[in-house]
Amino acid sequence: MDVTQAELESLAAELGAALLRCGMMLAAAESCTGGWAAQALTAVAGSSAWFERGFVTYSNDAKVEMLGVRQEALETFGAVSEETAREMVEGALAHSRAQAAFAITGIAGPSGGTLDKPVGTVCFAWARAGAEVVSARHRFSGDRRQVRAQSVQEALRNMLALMP
Repeated sequence: MDVTQAELESLAAELGAALLRCGMMLAAAESCTGGWAAQALTAVAGSSAWFERGFVTYSNDAKVEMLGVRQEALETFGAVSEETAREMVEGALAHSRAQAAFAITGIAGPSGGTLDKPVGTVCFAWARAGAEVVSARHRFSGDRRQVRAQSVQEALRNMLALMP
C-alpha cells in the first residue's frame, strides 16, 4: 500500500488536535522509521503545543541508553518484538514530559528478515500515562519506503484511537 506524505501529515494534524483537546503532550520512540513519524508530526504548524520529543533509537545500544530498554529483553525477544516495543514506549514516557507515546521497531528491508520475522515485520506499542500499554505486531508489504510509511501511519492511527 502506498501511503503519501500528505496522508501522514493529515493524520498527524488530527492526532495533534486530539492531544490539544486532552491537554496532553506526545513522545515518539522510533527505530526502523528513523524519525519519519516525528517529521510527519512536526510538519504540522503549531505541533510544539502537543509534540514533546522524539527518540530515534536505531541501534540496540541507543534503545538501552536513551529509553532504558533492558539488554535482557533485546537478547531474549530481539529488537523487533512487542516486548521491546513495550519497553521502548515505557522509556519514552519515563524520559520525557509527555503523557502519551508510541514506539515503532521493525525490519523495513530489503534485507534483515528471518523465517520468524520476515521483512515487513514491525512491532508497535502505545501508551498513555496511567493506562495499560497496548502493543501489536504487523507484517507490511512493499519496498522499504512503503513498509516505513505504513508503519508511521499505523503508529499515528492507533495513537489517535487511544485518545480519550
